[in-house]
Amino acid sequence: MNKKQLLIVMVLGLVIGGAGLYKFQQGRAPARDTRMGAKLLGDFDINAVAAIRIQSASNSLHLSKVNETWSVKERADYPANFNSIADLVRKLADLKVTKPVQAGPTRLAVLELVPPDKNGPGVVLELKDSSGKPIKTLLLGAKHMRESRGGGQFGDMGGFPDGRYVVVDGRPESIALVSDALTQVEPRPEDWLNKEFIKVEKIKGLRVVAAQATNNWSLVRDTENGEWKLADAKPGETADSGKCSGMNYLLQSASFNDVATTWSFNETNKPSTVADIETFEGFKYSIKLAPKSGDDYYMQVSVSATLPKERAAGKDEKPEDKEKLDKEFKEKHEKLQEKLKAEQAFSKWTYVVSKWTIENLLKERKDLLAEKKEEPKPAETKTTENNPTK
Repeated sequence: MNKKQLLIVMVLGLVIGGAGLYKFQQGRAPARDTRMGAKLLGDFDINAVAAIRIQSASNSLHLSKVNETWSVKERADYPANFNSIADLVRKLADLKVTKPVQAGPTRLAVLELVPPDKNGPGVVLELKDSSGKPIKTLLLGAKHMRESRGGGQFGDMGGFPDGRYVVVDGRPESIALVSDALTQVEPRPEDWLNKEFIKVEKIKGLRVVAAQATNNWSLVRDTENGEWKLADAKPGETADSGKCSGMNYLLQSASFNDVATTWSFNETNKPSTVADIETFEGFKYSIKLAPKSGDDYYMQVSVSATLPKERAAGKDEKPEDKEKLDKEFKEKHEKLQEKLKAEQAFSKWTYVVSKWTIENLLKERKDLLAEKKEEPKPAETKTTENNPTK
């Protein structure tokens, strides 16, 4: 080999070596994402996230944003809890690598980093943009458990998850342990629903129709803090103020467990209890209930209201107070209108609620009545042995 040929070989070697080094560095570039303390997902626009998919081997969840409103596909597009979604996305954006991890195929199974489509225990968390294009995809594996620290004031402190193993975008070199167990990332549709519900306030009266007519009852009161009275009292019946006190807070902080998508009230599924509630503010609630299973009930609610459009001036109202009172009336009227609009939207769905939420509507008539006092027996007339009439 002459000098010219040797020079050509050396140049080719440098070119090939340089290209190989470039390719190697390019291939290693993603590893910088998993250096200790680095952001797991790098920099990405959290506002670009418009859909989320969570997939396990047994269940799936799809959250999507349409016209700035998030919904849960598996619950017939019922509104999702925006705060839960926003908290998750912000957490992912700030999530940092606690420890880079190297793992072969055998250890991947130990770390539960086998995806569900391969019958693995891993959970897929996919963030998408408005066009459906994936932004980031995470495979969540085993939770890292805090080491036991027994003997302290509170005993054994072990057994608590303090991290999780993850893979980003399917890259084996991106395996890392992060310092958050991400326990909320579960494909349980009921956990992602917006649980805001009706808020019944200032009840004026309520009537309950039960499956057995003998258990029907109706209560009314004259003022917001007044005692309840039986509107349909029979001779000898009186409402017990203590037994009826729970009606003061009936459905005041109501919530629900889930939204039913395969069950609804109809000719086959008839309600076992129907309740009509009227408030001092002019709201009317019509509620249907039917037992589901365990301690849960199906519930459907419709809401209407008769709201005064004008304020009635007081008898001794001063002119200088009119402007202030008119303003207060207008503000209150607007709030009630907003409340009515929001609560009327609930009528489109059938809910699953706990028995505890509606237990006061399930009371039987006898459960509301004051106990009857026994009449004192008349004193017996004593007789003597020499009673001539005896």
